[in-house]
Amino acid sequence: MKKEITVSAKSIEEALEKAVAELGAPSSDAIEYTVIEEPKKGLFGIGGTPAKITASYEAVSSGVASAVEFIKKLVSDMNLDAKVSIKDGDNGDTVISIEGDSAGVLIGHHGDTLDSLQYLANLAANKKVEGQKREYCKITIDIENYRAKREETLRILARNMANKVVRYKKSVMLEPMNPYERRIIHSEIQGIAGVSTNSIGSENNRKIVIYLDDKKASSSDNE
Repeated sequence: MKKEITVSAKSIEEALEKAVAELGAPSSDAIEYTVIEEPKKGLFGIGGTPAKITASYEAVSSGVASAVEFIKKLVSDMNLDAKVSIKDGDNGDTVISIEGDSAGVLIGHHGDTLDSLQYLANLAANKKVEGQKREYCKITIDIENYRAKREETLRILARNMANKVVRYKKSVMLEPMNPYERRIIHSEIQGIAGVSTNSIGSENNRKIVIYLDDKKASSSDNE
């Protein structure tokens, strides 16, 4: 739940400190604020006006807080110049974004390091703590908007490979992908007439095969 308050103090800094305390936020970095009035000194200390700000803070679950703390500590320990922020995702998840010039080192080859980081963040978020009841939460880690860029790359790849299959009448096998990336390929191919997909292999070596599908092409022709 998001809370919003108006706070007055002798200075902006003191007003922020009061806002953090009243909102129960972990630090001033966790709140959003707007300066309504700058402090003004009166003549001979008389008639001055205090600083006034509006501040808001949206509390997160203990699980999400643990995941954020884990990511922030990792960024700090690696001496990365990066900022960590959170937002609600589109699928009931919480997205932890890492932005900064040096954040790219956490992506890895085709996002393999990013996926490992996301796995660890989910472990931190859903770890059972004695005396504390936590609801399950799903964490997605994104770095410099990598997820959206990678999805677009995969959709282009799917379309290009589908055209190749139709042109040369031969199946095409893609490189191994994680479940998230395979779902993107399957989803894109579903909308292309004449081709279908299948997954083969096991565990981390699972690959997608794109092949000719005459039944699908016939169905499309009859629509």
